[in-house]
Amino acid sequence: MILAAGRGERMRPLTDATPKPLLEVRRKPLMQWPMEALADGGFTELVVNTDWLGAQISSRFGANPLLDGHSALSISYSDEGRDFGGALETAGGIVRALPLLGEVFWVAAGDVFAPDFRFAQAAVDRFLASGKLAHLWLVPNPAHNLKGDFGLSAEGLALDTAAEKHTFSTIGLYRAALFAPPYCNVPSGNPGGVKAPLAPILRAAMNDARVSAELYTGPWTDVGTPERLQQLNAAAPPAPTAPPA
Repeated sequence: MILAAGRGERMRPLTDATPKPLLEVRRKPLMQWPMEALADGGFTELVVNTDWLGAQISSRFGANPLLDGHSALSISYSDEGRDFGGALETAGGIVRALPLLGEVFWVAAGDVFAPDFRFAQAAVDRFLASGKLAHLWLVPNPAHNLKGDFGLSAEGLALDTAAEKHTFSTIGLYRAALFAPPYCNVPSGNPGGVKAPLAPILRAAMNDARVSAELYTGPWTDVGTPERLQQLNAAAPPAPTAPPA
């Protein structure tokens, strides 16, 4: 699942006419980076949730995009704006999409740039064998989140309370069972359009030792401001030039 329903308030005025996940980083839409990485890992059935200017996203990619050099994707859209008049927050959006997802699924934000992250089947296999309800990738704390989000034990458990905390990358593997009682009381499919954040659900499961994690140290940027977007594009390699005729 690619999360693409946010308004992108901090990115205004860039997001006044363009949904944040379609803002270009290094000559392609921001959300296309994780889409391509998922396809490269063999994960070609995607769910994308939308709200603000969501029709632009579904129009851009359609149902079966064939991205350059990558496997064809099959995309289902969960249009929260159309169905409920606004975004349902992260957990609300995931629960809304549960009927379209499997028992185990990836979730990645469409506004995070992690060009070297690999969505690997081996990670899914380890997660299945672990019996955990979620596995999170944490990153070193950026300047805008120096206090971090979650700790990491020596045994690989994500911790709600820890002396040292890392930032949640937004990339994770989940079991559908996490989004059911006792951790989540929103019915599958979220027919009432309940807005629900993800962090309280994760923290409750962490306190039961049901969430694992690992540290990812590759390039990672939460593209939350025009300045961060500009910095990424300023550091982009030059565009390829056409060979002489």
